[in-house]
Amino acid sequence: MNQTNRREFLSSGAKAGLGVVAGASVLHSVVRRTSAASPNEKIVLGMIGCGGRMGGLVAGFLERGDCEIAWLADCNANKFPPFVSQVEASGQKAPQTTDDFRRILDDKAVDAIIVATPDHWHAIPTVWGCQAGKHVYVEKPASHSPWEGRKMVEAARKYNRVVQLGTQGRSAPYLIKARKYIRDGKLGKIDYVRVFNQKSWPGEKAVPDSEPPQGLDYAKWLGPAPLAPYNANHHLRWNHFWQFSGGDIINDGVHQMDIARWLIDKDYPKTVFCNGGRYTQPCAFDSPDTQVALFDYGDMLMSFELTLNTPYMLKIDPEVRDGDLFPYWLQCATRIEIYGSEGLLMVGRHGGGWQVFARPHQRQPVVAAQEFGRFPDKVHKEDFVDAIRNNRRPNADIEEGHRSTLLCQLANISLRLGSVKLDFDPKSETCRGNEQANAMLKREYREPWIIRDNV
Repeated sequence: MNQTNRREFLSSGAKAGLGVVAGASVLHSVVRRTSAASPNEKIVLGMIGCGGRMGGLVAGFLERGDCEIAWLADCNANKFPPFVSQVEASGQKAPQTTDDFRRILDDKAVDAIIVATPDHWHAIPTVWGCQAGKHVYVEKPASHSPWEGRKMVEAARKYNRVVQLGTQGRSAPYLIKARKYIRDGKLGKIDYVRVFNQKSWPGEKAVPDSEPPQGLDYAKWLGPAPLAPYNANHHLRWNHFWQFSGGDIINDGVHQMDIARWLIDKDYPKTVFCNGGRYTQPCAFDSPDTQVALFDYGDMLMSFELTLNTPYMLKIDPEVRDGDLFPYWLQCATRIEIYGSEGLLMVGRHGGGWQVFARPHQRQPVVAAQEFGRFPDKVHKEDFVDAIRNNRRPNADIEEGHRSTLLCQLANISLRLGSVKLDFDPKSETCRGNEQANAMLKREYREPWIIRDNV
């Protein structure tokens, strides 16, 4: 591709004087527009965060044939070799590697970044990436705090970027059909929805602080979180600590919450209440192993139920995900139950399909409608690339991802404040009459990893 075409393809347009200095993107000249790319132009990617999830992302974008992986970024140099080999095995040249993702943002050849970091690192690359003219695919959950999520939305809109959340359900054909079934009124009036997230995830005993592993820049891994000595639990099991994440309602449950909210076409709840705790055994984790949250929408109620001491609850396995099979709903760990006046819709995440059950006949189930499912990871990447090429919002636009993540964050805030009911104001995205709750809508940041009020 010649330089003229490259400039036309780069979605930020002219970026003269672009630099990322002291943790803030300094834009001297940005033309906020998106140019459509011809099908034969490859989209150049920078991959940020070389953990377990990145393996699937690298493989998925490589197999498309229309994406080039130019960069890998991680604060642990030991993570790079297998990913470099993976890229080279596809026939592409070895990507550049860096422990500072800001080098990727300064590379004018990069069109989009893929963010697969721990949760507390999702918002900063997304906002700075938009400011640098990059499109963004960011893994779920959207953010570490509600304020961050709103800033991600503002950045996407201000700089006209495609920002896709890794909530693949919104690209799944079987879920699109389930949504149409509901919107056509076939399920009747919906008064109640139950969302489940159940598995086995034992707690960990506290461990003393120690020296970080060789090759890891732990201060950089902490990023915006408070500076602290290395702790193996924090580093390896960050999902369960408030400084870095929000427990399994955030880690995994946000997928089901997003699907449920999308299917029933709801945005913000009127009130949120949550109770729970760590009942199985004392451990080092902050977050609960058992949790129930209630979201009142005024005309209906939605609940979320979490259990982590339930090894007999099973996530949907690959054979069901990619076959003409349904899970055993009673012990499906990630199911959603939608109760309408005309039937009960049981739906699975990441494949699994859906079935509508009417009143039983002679003690036998009556299935009124059904659809097999398929794992939507591939079509979700397709949607991201197509959105870039056609200058449109993706299926899992960051606005929708923020609103779904917000539900989980509000539940956690209620729980952490002693199970108080939160009266939510959708216009300001704050809690009426509760300053303690509002103080938890935003975290304290550590220089230079800061998102400014005006993105």
